[in-house]
Amino acid sequence: MEKMNNEINSRNIFVIRTLIANLAFVELDNGWVLVDAGIPFSGPYILKAAKRKFGEHTAPLAIVLTHGHFDHVGALDFLLSKWNVPVYAHDNELPFLTGKKDYLPPDPTVGGGLLAAISPLYPRRAINLGSKVVALPQNGEIPFMPGWRWIFTPGHTAGHVSLFRDEDRALIAGDVFITVKQESALAVLAQTLEIHGPPAYFTPDWMMAKQSVERITALEPDWAVTGHGKSIGGDFLLNSLKKLLTDFETTEIPHNGKYVH
Repeated sequence: MEKMNNEINSRNIFVIRTLIANLAFVELDNGWVLVDAGIPFSGPYILKAAKRKFGEHTAPLAIVLTHGHFDHVGALDFLLSKWNVPVYAHDNELPFLTGKKDYLPPDPTVGGGLLAAISPLYPRRAINLGSKVVALPQNGEIPFMPGWRWIFTPGHTAGHVSLFRDEDRALIAGDVFITVKQESALAVLAQTLEIHGPPAYFTPDWMMAKQSVERITALEPDWAVTGHGKSIGGDFLLNSLKKLLTDFETTEIPHNGKYVH
């Protein structure tokens, strides 16, 4: 299940894929931070990878969530039983992480493909982290991650954020855009590189999603890891983002669907 991408170690960002979703270890001068927490039941794999990279008893300084969908928080219960560390998320995302509000039902009619068709089976109930989850500072800073800032990128969820490091324009995008057609099981299995907006079946606000892609494109990131698909960088990344933004309303926003209008 786990896969460490060694080609990006020079940036001190290590990517692990848990079947259908990515997470990242961000190495810092005084420790490391986990960004997102994979699919359900992936906890032992994540813990094993962390021990291999950082040592048997080296817990992260914190866990930062881009958002709270099941494939980004699936291992939290397991990991928090091993690590006594804070979890950070945007204030708008906290209701979904403290048991107060469930996500809207997915729309299996959009996007096409098997993973879209079976999306009603995916967990969407709020999890309850209680006092373990804390709102990210409103000034854009990320605790324990000097040099990084969070960018508000809603649309896929109300409190979705992406993480950006100005020094080298590295981006941890979450699901604001992805590099695989996530609705297709075959594309996900093959990890076919394609630039897309957020997974269609779980995106309730398409205009806001487009604005978030616009916000990210304006940063001109030099390299990005996304919540789904392969990491990409350089001119290919920026040119792809510009094309995605230009074509967004014709190629990404479904013509019909539960949340299109």
